[in-house]
Amino acid sequence: MDSMFENRTDLAGLAEAVASIRRTVGEIVIGQSQMVDLMIAGLLSDGHLLIEGVPGVAKTLAAKLLARSMDVPFSRLQFTPDLMPSDVLGTSVFNPREGQFVFQNGPIFSSIVLIDEINRAPAKTQSALFEVMEERQVTVDGMTYQMADPFMVIATQNPVEQEGTYRLPEAQLDRFLFKINVGYPSVTEEVEILNRQQHASSAEMLSKVRPVLSAANLAELRNVVKAMVVEPRLLEFIANIVAGTRNNSFLYLGASPRASLAILKSAKSLAAIRGRDFVVPEDITYVVPHVLRHRIILSPEKEMEGITADDMVRQLLEKVEVPR
Repeated sequence: MDSMFENRTDLAGLAEAVASIRRTVGEIVIGQSQMVDLMIAGLLSDGHLLIEGVPGVAKTLAAKLLARSMDVPFSRLQFTPDLMPSDVLGTSVFNPREGQFVFQNGPIFSSIVLIDEINRAPAKTQSALFEVMEERQVTVDGMTYQMADPFMVIATQNPVEQEGTYRLPEAQLDRFLFKINVGYPSVTEEVEILNRQQHASSAEMLSKVRPVLSAANLAELRNVVKAMVVEPRLLEFIANIVAGTRNNSFLYLGASPRASLAILKSAKSLAAIRGRDFVVPEDITYVVPHVLRHRIILSPEKEMEGITADDMVRQLLEKVEVPR
């Protein structure tokens, strides 16, 4: 289908950057190509990512590699039940020489922030992320501090272990562009993982990774994606999908307009990754599950039947007419 149309925008630079990031991550992370492409789409869409999977499926490693592939500051936070908001944002410290309080930046002041096990911190600490994730700024003691550009939060969580975890508030989940579910590798991929680990550990391989993208390069690529124009019939398709979550008796909570914008932005990024400067319906249907699965809440009856959010999204897509 793509070959029938000719690009009006030069995507050579973007294609080269995407190939470099894929290569960088692929040297260490085996398989998980969907996760990698969605992470790159999140980067181009200027969105935050929530990655969910059982321990040991390379969630944290992939996030580190994405950060290492860029020449920007990186910080990592391990969320724990005793973590305080000041441990994330920073705090004011009294300077006796100057006779006043001086704000000391916390680890959130970075370009790519990896938050491991985000659901282990209590609501008070989660609330510290609300402002910074949405408005890219932090307010402490009445003073506002702007974040540098780019700014991206990549959070991980374990879906199985419930002891000592807190459910993330809906308003916070809504601030994540994607929720990426990561599964187990195939047997072939696992054999390849074992083969590679015989010769060098992940830490050794990680130390050899060199940046392939600067902050200025990323800003240029984001502008290319932003400039893409989506046809009115596709905008209507996106609106109909999201509207379908709001008048559904099986759903306790539907998706907000922020979800529509997330689908639009990420579909444009995915199209660019796939070498096109225009969006097709397949780009939209590909990103929809990752945009909606954490934004909708099933009715208690459906949850008791064992229906998942992904099942509901699948049913929803079947009902909406695909434009041709």
